[in-house]
Amino acid sequence: MTHDKRLPERKLGTQGLRTGAIGLGTMGMTLAYGAADEDGGVATIRRAYDLGVTLFDTAELYGLGTGSNEQLLGRAVQGFRDDVSIATKFGFDLSDPSKAGVALNSRPEHIREVTENSLRHLGTDHIDVLYQHRVDPDVPIEDVAGTVGELIAEGKVRYFGLSEAGPDTIRRAHAVQPVSVLQTEYSLFERTVESDVLPVVRELGIGFVPYSPLGRGFLTGAVKPAAGYPEDDMRSWDDRWQPGNYEKNLTAVRQLTALANAKGIAVTQLALAWLLAQGEDIVPIPGTRSPQRVAENTAAARVNLTSQDLTEIRRILPFGAAGSRYPESMMPSW
Repeated sequence: MTHDKRLPERKLGTQGLRTGAIGLGTMGMTLAYGAADEDGGVATIRRAYDLGVTLFDTAELYGLGTGSNEQLLGRAVQGFRDDVSIATKFGFDLSDPSKAGVALNSRPEHIREVTENSLRHLGTDHIDVLYQHRVDPDVPIEDVAGTVGELIAEGKVRYFGLSEAGPDTIRRAHAVQPVSVLQTEYSLFERTVESDVLPVVRELGIGFVPYSPLGRGFLTGAVKPAAGYPEDDMRSWDDRWQPGNYEKNLTAVRQLTALANAKGIAVTQLALAWLLAQGEDIVPIPGTRSPQRVAENTAAARVNLTSQDLTEIRRILPFGAAGSRYPESMMPSW
């Protein structure tokens, strides 16, 4: 396997983490977008590495407690584990399948249990980035940060990350154990972080990893209304795909596609290049099951957007997409 380091590197945080400018999210390989495709997932991960991707993102949740997503990633990176950074996450209580993705548990003993499981599933002796997947209002963030700090001291974890945390939580955690990375949804469709969160992570020297950087697939342009997706596909209930919102968002994506076509690039590349242009401390992690799509996504790191391009993009989508990003029951707690 040849590794072509064509991706420029970026620094995430002040503790020494460096990765390619675009990473890969693996959630959709086993969760939320229909039936799993493990062989396709492995092929996609290996192709991503060939193209210079060095940040691979998984989580306990993505296997619903079975370890399937982490096992897939661990199997895929066996030949180059030491060349890449693996990020995984704790923070959910998956003991009741009906509450998966809603029930939280960041108690210190649970963090340790999930970490040991993740190490085993990934087939590795260390996790590069360990994220708290969602803030648990029942556990002081200082206890969470302290526990991850202990795991770092033990050599089981290298860097501490938070996901969907608000400014106060970020500050309190960082005071106990330096936070290297914050992962939160950010894209042309979702801009909430720009007002309150990005200024804080930049003040503290924390890197930023946008998930769902392609609007959960809407920004690929290959979309259909919610009713056109099966029940096990999150787009069947996502608010942005519902009647009324869907048409508005499709109109915006068509305008973005026209701009991308005029530049000779795909609309996905336009969306990722826009994110990269928001700061050198940003490494998006688009998810895909397709080796061909990985090649397209990583090529976005070499797209240069002019100031006129950025102005036109903001004109088309000044505030993000129509529709909320999660149902109320799944909205993150800061």
